[in-house]
Amino acid sequence: MNQNERCLWLIRALMKDMPEYADTPIPSLRMKQWPLLRALMNVRPPLPVSEEFLRVQDAYLRQMTAEKGVVDLGSLSPSRLDSRLYLWQGDITTLRCDAIVNAANSQMLGCFAPGHSCIDNIIHTMAGVQLRLACNELMEAQGHPEPTGQAKITPGYNLPCKYVIHTVGPIVDVPLMAEHERLLASCYRKCLELAEQNGCRSIAFCCISTGVFMFPNQRAAEIAVDTVRKYYAETGSRIRTVFNVFKDIDLKIYAGLLNTF
Repeated sequence: MNQNERCLWLIRALMKDMPEYADTPIPSLRMKQWPLLRALMNVRPPLPVSEEFLRVQDAYLRQMTAEKGVVDLGSLSPSRLDSRLYLWQGDITTLRCDAIVNAANSQMLGCFAPGHSCIDNIIHTMAGVQLRLACNELMEAQGHPEPTGQAKITPGYNLPCKYVIHTVGPIVDVPLMAEHERLLASCYRKCLELAEQNGCRSIAFCCISTGVFMFPNQRAAEIAVDTVRKYYAETGSRIRTVFNVFKDIDLKIYAGLLNTF
């Protein structure tokens, strides 16, 4: 199959899995078929999936990632002040490193909103439906929602990274408090610990809790950098840490912090 054929095959397979979407019109243009496929993947519950579906899906997603362009951590320049720290603006689903961090919610199953722009949605989309299945298995074993400030690890599946570390950051729906800051620092610390427990030598953090979770960007970045530096000082760790940003405002904030500490 070529990419067009894979996309159509996957759309039809998902519609068969979810009959409530069977009458959804399939666009004739490939550029409009992908948003429909992504939407169907986003709403698919964590149900068993066939090996045939996974073969087609995996081939489709890996070629899509290759077309976007994979960025290897080795091609990035470290901070001039600490060779273990990196700043990179880009799509975290294209970064080849040992682990990337996903800003999850307490359900830990990914974002079910079709085509939503959050990092949870795009990571689950580009990893494939097996990521939701893996998260569901973890949550069923746990038996309760994931506490804020904790973390879970899964394989990366079709992502260039080996692992995805899912963490639930604090939601700042009241004025920022010390407890919000403590919980955000815990997210970074738990992710670092979990990464090293699983043999990772590199980790890429997104901007946890900013955006829809409303943590102020400047303070969130300060906590992120400070927590990683404290972890290094306390453990002597050599794990390489990438602060991955998407927005220009976060790039400016982190650039200032990483060039002045």
